Order: sequence, then structure tokens, then C-alpha cells
Amino acid sequence: MTAPHTGVAGTLFAEHALLPGGWARDVLLQWDASGRLLAVAPGSAPGSAPRTPGPLLPGMPNLHSHAFQRAFAGLTEYRAESQDSFWSWRNLMYRFAAHITPESLEAIATWLYVEMLEAGYTSVCEFHYLHHAPDGQPYADDAALAHALLRAARTAGIGMTLLPVLYQTSGFGGQPARKDQARFIRSTDNMLSLLQRLAPAAQAQAAVLGLAPHSLRAVPPDSLREAVAGITALSPQAPIHLHIAEQTQEVEDCIAWSGLRPVQWLLDHAPVDARWCLVHATHMTQGEYAAAARTGAVAGICPSTEANLGDGIFDMPQWLVHGGAWGVGSDSHACVNAAEELMLLEYGQRLSLRQRNVLASNAHAQVATAMTQQAVRGGAQAAGRNVAGLVVGQQADMLALDAQHVALAGLDAEHMLAAHVFASQRTSALHSLWVGGVPRVVGGRHALHGEAAHAFVAARQATIAAD
Repeated sequence: MTAPHTGVAGTLFAEHALLPGGWARDVLLQWDASGRLLAVAPGSAPGSAPRTPGPLLPGMPNLHSHAFQRAFAGLTEYRAESQDSFWSWRNLMYRFAAHITPESLEAIATWLYVEMLEAGYTSVCEFHYLHHAPDGQPYADDAALAHALLRAARTAGIGMTLLPVLYQTSGFGGQPARKDQARFIRSTDNMLSLLQRLAPAAQAQAAVLGLAPHSLRAVPPDSLREAVAGITALSPQAPIHLHIAEQTQEVEDCIAWSGLRPVQWLLDHAPVDARWCLVHATHMTQGEYAAAARTGAVAGICPSTEANLGDGIFDMPQWLVHGGAWGVGSDSHACVNAAEELMLLEYGQRLSLRQRNVLASNAHAQVATAMTQQAVRGGAQAAGRNVAGLVVGQQADMLALDAQHVALAGLDAEHMLAAHVFASQRTSALHSLWVGGVPRVVGGRHALHGEAAHAFVAARQATIAAD
């Protein structure tokens, strides 16, 4: 597949645009060849600038992704045990992961990233833990699978934050890794060396490198401390992402090991700050919500995956009352749709609290507007990228809705966004999308849609056949 063209300076005019301060009229945007916004001017004349076909929105960062799992989506929706759970799903996922190759991963990820762009995501945080060959031995190029993900992002044209995963144990207290986890295992020194080797390739495509200690059960305390110190020495602003408190069993096991709940233990033993993304953090006490929010860390919420796996529901009002930042991710990719994650997040809160319009804010009574603003800010922070909205100095990551779509036609801009999130098929009204000012989706479709889809299907069939 041929990578799409790279950036040139440009302009765009939107009759309605969602800026960090709220909705604005007659907005003229200008960016340079690097994709950085130089001007965002409401109340402007369009001049010769191209016009958007509808309201202009900031692009959504996807803050949590396991790309290979897109080819696994839909393959576990049958009863395999008397009571299926995250843990029974994980066993099936490990079987599938054992047959992923560098070539199949690149094909799967390329299609996934094309899907993401068509669904309103303009960047992705890739939580990457498939490191080695199935037997646990390194490939000749020890970074082969990471390079496959970087190539896929470059080909699709999506912004990338690559988060190689540190994974060492199978449970709390240093339990030895399982045989089916052999592909994931790296020493701390080896992980820090990998990050140094990946840096030139990442820099060449403006990707951000961070670190993902997988979880407290998979990274012993000494390794966590050394890894955080190591990534900080290499890059003081590098993002750090960690799965935490996703499952009640994880909470119980952590208490049995340490006497503390996972989030409580982490806050007591690690320098958690605004660089950190606490992925899921589903099961916290009121005290943990307050203490975690005060660190400035982002809560990484993945509503469709958390529903698919039966994880539970994050208490968003509790998080927000303490000023917590948050963003959304598609995680296992049972759903690849930015607007749908927002819809599911709001609906989960409604079901839990038996209320409506839970995530409206004091600044924005419209739920879709409030959620979009918060998810973009939190996602940008978690990604470590300048993609926090349509404002000078940030990247020109943006999307335009189709004002003529039947679900949107005749509405004002803010209700168009609400209809996009709550009253359409959620990708059907997305017309155009730009990453760094470069058009990646036009008329709802990516240029590589057909080619990438064909390669994905072939890779999935080969992976299933190998099982």
C-alpha cells in the first residue's frame, strides 16, 4: 500500500466550528506545512479558502488501543464456560495472539487505523505488548512488531503515540509468567533499550514514544520504579499508561498481596502526575477517585470494551467533581467509532444513576458538546501530542460533519453534533477528516479503504486458520 501524501500549508473556512471556548461562527483556519495551526479566526470572511460541508469539530484522540485485537473482535461472543468473564475471554485472546506475525499485524493495524480515521479518531495511543515470536524468542529485528505498527500508522496517516508494554509476571507477588505470555516478556533494561532504538523511527514520522507498564499484577514494584525512572531520564514528558482496577478480582488480589487497593497502592508508591493515563480505573473508592484526580492523571475510559468484557461502569460524576481529566479509547476494538464511545459512556452513566444528560457541564448544557470538549483535552494529554483542539499552536486535526445528512439537516450546529452522537449511525454523518491539515477522509471514505480492508480480511483468515 502507498502511504498518503504528507502535509502542506493550507486554509479552511467553517461556518460553525467547535473551539476550546465553545461554538464559534465564520471561522477561518490556517496552518503551516508541519500541520500546526497558525490562525483560528472567528468572524472572518472565507476569501478563497475551501468551505467545510458542515460543522467543524476537533479530531478525537483514541487513548487506548491493542491493534491486533481488531481481527479478534466478534470471535468470542459465545458461551465457553458456565460463567464467562474477562479472564475466560483473555484465555481465548492469548490463543489468537499466538498466531500474529509482523506481516499480519501490519495489515490488521493498517485497516484498523483507516477505520479509526473514518470514525472520527485522528490519533491513537497504541498499547503494544506483542514483542516476540510465539515461543518468546526475539525476532532478528527485536523491534519488528513495533515497526509494523509505526508503518501502519504512517500508511493510514493517523497520529501515533507508541507505548511499548513492560510485562514480566502473571500475577501479584512476582508469579512467573505463563507460557502463553512468553511473547510479552521483557526485562526493564531491555525495554529501555527498545525505546532508545525506536526513537529515530518514531521521530521520523512525528510519533510520540511513551511507556506502558502493563498493570500492577504484571510489573513488580522494583521494575515499575526502575522503568518510570528510566523513561523519565530518556524523555521527561513521555506518557506513561497503565491498566488498573479494571476487574474486581484484580482489586481483591491486590489487597491480598499488599493490603491496599490497586489505585491506592499506585498513588502511594509511584510518582503519578499529568503524564500518566490510568486505563479503566473502573473500581475505585471515593477516596481513590479524589486522590487520583488530584494527581492530574487522565482516566482512560473504554466504554464499548468495558461493556463487552463485563468490567463495570466508571463513576464519571465522582471523577468530575474532583476535576479529573478523561478521554476515550476503543481498546479491544469491538467497536471502532469515536462518537459511539461517547454515546455508550453517557448511556452507562444513565443506566447506573437512572438519570438523563449526566455528562452535561456547567459550560455546556448539550451533552455531546461537553463530552467532546473534555475527551479531546484528556485524550491529547494522554497522547502527549499537541492535539487539544482547534487553537493556535495545536495540530490541525479536525473533522467536518455533513450538514445535509438526514439526521442533521435543518438543525443548528450544536444539535447537529448531538444528532451525530445520539441519533445517527455515528459514522454516516462524518464527511471529511484532516490530520495535521492533510485530508485523510473525503466523502466519508479513506483513499485506502478497499485495499486495506482486503489485506485485513486475508490476515484475519490466515490467523484463524493457524489456530
